[in-house]
Amino acid sequence: MAVANVSAHDAASTHDEHDHEHHDNFITKYIFSTDHKMIAKQYLVSGIFWAFIGGFLSVLFRLQLGFPEMDMSFLKPILGGWISETGKLDPTFYLALVTMHGTIMVFFVLTAGLSGTFSNYLIPLQIGARDMASGFMNMLSYWLFFISGLFMFASLFLEKGPAGGGWVVYPPLSALEQAIPGSGLGMTLWLVAMTFFIASQLMGGINYISTVINLRTKGMSFSRLPLTIWAFFLTAVIGLLSFPVLFSAALLLVFDRSFGTSFYLSDIYIGGEALPNTGGSAVLYQHLFWFLGHPEVYIVLLPALGITSEVIATNSRKPIFGYKAMIISMLGITILSFVVWAHHMFVSGMNPFLGSIFMFLTLIIAVPSAVKVFNYLTTLWRGNLRFTPGMLFSIGLVSFFISGGLTGIFLGNSAIDIQLHDTYFVVAHFHLVMGAASFFGMLAGVYHWFPKMFGRMMDDKLGYVHFWLTFVGVYLVFFPMHYIGIAGFPRRYYSWTNFSFSDMYTDLNLFVSVAAIVTFFAQFIFVFNFFYSMYKGRKASANPWQSNTLEWTTPIEPGHGNWPGEIPTVYRWPYDYSKPGAEADFIPQTVPLSATPESNLPHEAKLVQLEKEIMEEDEAMLVGNESKES
Repeated sequence: MAVANVSAHDAASTHDEHDHEHHDNFITKYIFSTDHKMIAKQYLVSGIFWAFIGGFLSVLFRLQLGFPEMDMSFLKPILGGWISETGKLDPTFYLALVTMHGTIMVFFVLTAGLSGTFSNYLIPLQIGARDMASGFMNMLSYWLFFISGLFMFASLFLEKGPAGGGWVVYPPLSALEQAIPGSGLGMTLWLVAMTFFIASQLMGGINYISTVINLRTKGMSFSRLPLTIWAFFLTAVIGLLSFPVLFSAALLLVFDRSFGTSFYLSDIYIGGEALPNTGGSAVLYQHLFWFLGHPEVYIVLLPALGITSEVIATNSRKPIFGYKAMIISMLGITILSFVVWAHHMFVSGMNPFLGSIFMFLTLIIAVPSAVKVFNYLTTLWRGNLRFTPGMLFSIGLVSFFISGGLTGIFLGNSAIDIQLHDTYFVVAHFHLVMGAASFFGMLAGVYHWFPKMFGRMMDDKLGYVHFWLTFVGVYLVFFPMHYIGIAGFPRRYYSWTNFSFSDMYTDLNLFVSVAAIVTFFAQFIFVFNFFYSMYKGRKASANPWQSNTLEWTTPIEPGHGNWPGEIPTVYRWPYDYSKPGAEADFIPQTVPLSATPESNLPHEAKLVQLEKEIMEEDEAMLVGNESKES
């Protein structure tokens, strides 16, 4: 519980003091801003935009799966030549829809939209910093992501369509332009977009890590950090170590596509003609991709879990159960996420002994995940629960994490996975445990910190309608997929009506498609609530949730620099809720222990003397500064 970073605190107090004295123009305030809060809002709005693009693509291919004989001519004004004269969706474009949906949702929404928003917004505010370690690098990170989005968006309008090799873009399909139309210019733009995206994420990650280590305010030791900051910090570490591997995979794929190399290509025949490539291995790409691909699951999940920790503790009016266990479990997940990647490759011809090692490691990672679930449930148990929209979405995340995580135990077993691989069972599993859970964490964060972002409250009634439609809709979409997956229904099939064995899937596919379409349109309730409340919502108080963390000590709409005067000093951990003997049911981190003798625990009573010495030191420093100024 030692005092942390006195020098960093002093530096942060005087950091960019001119920011408080000058007024930005429109360009520097809203477009090329170096203020972490504005950059977070840019990420959030971009994430919402991409979520609707990705969701709309999923509606299109669910129409094909649920209504395979339907005349889709009504979509011709939107899709043009991808709808045939007979009103059927082009099979090649179906593959492109699946590819772009996965890419957009995993990278642009749940990585950039989630981490970019909340890491940027909360790290400086919750650790007591004026801004990120490098405001310019922060701005550059967003605009590289924006450029990445432009390339990806442009690929949707190409004559031969966007990338069509699946969101994992396995070679040789993605490496040979003559293989399918989606392996042409669309794939090239996909690779260019991902290069900019990786650069953006690396810049962001370096910034997050540097800020947490160096710019914590006085008293903010690592043992007093909110779990949100621990989650963002470890997420950045994972990204910094794994995204360069994806970059190397993409770079070698560019070489194979454009420069005649054979990193991934060997013994390939197209139209009866042998290609000259020899010596490569497509499995090499799988190893490189999944070395990022599985840590990516936790790059997406950990920020959502961190947000959920904060929201559940605040709205349960209880300290988070097992604070240290939560940190240790996140550290365990961080380490183990790098040694389980090959469970995605059980059907690749892997040595069974090696497969058993990865199976063992995969099942071990369930332990820290179970610790987090247990701690959430015990925090909720007998708490004074407040069912705000943010709280409901956090509980929804816990539900998805449990139900989706249980199916992961099946898929982590190599013998079972070989049967279920590339069926809808896998689709159901990762959409629940990674997609829906992380999405709910992101929505919980938006509802919870919206008052701090915009100074107004979102409408609770619309939030409740949005939650129940989305929560029920997600289960109606993905729960039936487990059954058709166990029955053998394969993923990524454009048409399945030509096979007699697949007749049994007709009703469930129709049901899933209807549920998916309804769930998609339910998100417009959130969009209306978000933008309407931004301008017309009820004005928020300084601390509407009666929370303990530092961001609620800033003005209702903080300017660049966050605190108008001195950055507050931290005296306690962030989860002093409903403390026995305390006058109120929350004690902010900025309240000295000496001010609450009636509720101090034995170990805290010993820290009061140390605290007094720190306060005297602060007072002396303040007097010294005033005498210098005079």
